[in-house]
Formats: sequence, C-alpha cells, structure tokens
Amino acid sequence: MDDFEKMLRWLVEGTKGGENRLRIIIALSNGPMNTNRLSDYLNLDYKTVSHHLERLEKNNIVEIMGKGYGKNYFLTRETEKNMDIIKEVREKTGVQL
Repeated sequence: MDDFEKMLRWLVEGTKGGENRLRIIIALSNGPMNTNRLSDYLNLDYKTVSHHLERLEKNNIVEIMGKGYGKNYFLTRETEKNMDIIKEVREKTGVQL
C-alpha cells in the first residue's frame, strides 16, 4: 500500500465524516462541481460540503479551478488513477450517493 492509498483510506475509512468525503469523491468522479451543486446533489448542508472539500483539497484528493462562485472542484490525477481503491472502499462500506 503506497502513501497515497494510506492517506485516502484514512480520510474515508478512518475518520469521522469519511462517508461524506467518499460521497463527494464519487460525485466528482462524474465531473467537476462547485460547492453549491455538490450540496444539492448530495443533499448535504453547504457548510458540511465546504468543510469536507477543504480536507480533501488539503490532502490532494481534489483541486480547484476558478474563484468565488465560479470555483469548481475536480479530482486530482492521482485520485483518478486510484479510483479502483475508491470503488473497493465504496463496496466495502456500502456508501450510496
């Protein structure tokens, strides 16, 4: 298990809020979204989504393009390369969107 996989598993399996972070990653695997759209799509509070996006960005799971209301979140290349891990964790945990 490499460092990225360890960190990813810790973020989604080993910490409070991991389920919501996993849901955000899965949603972004379908394409970029801003915080408001993610909040609506996942039926989560805007502040909750914002908090989790900050954690995911800090750990290089997502990246930002744009500013202000035009700011969109994308999965990093490293995250995209490791979607098999995301799929495995999703199946293991039964997390649904």
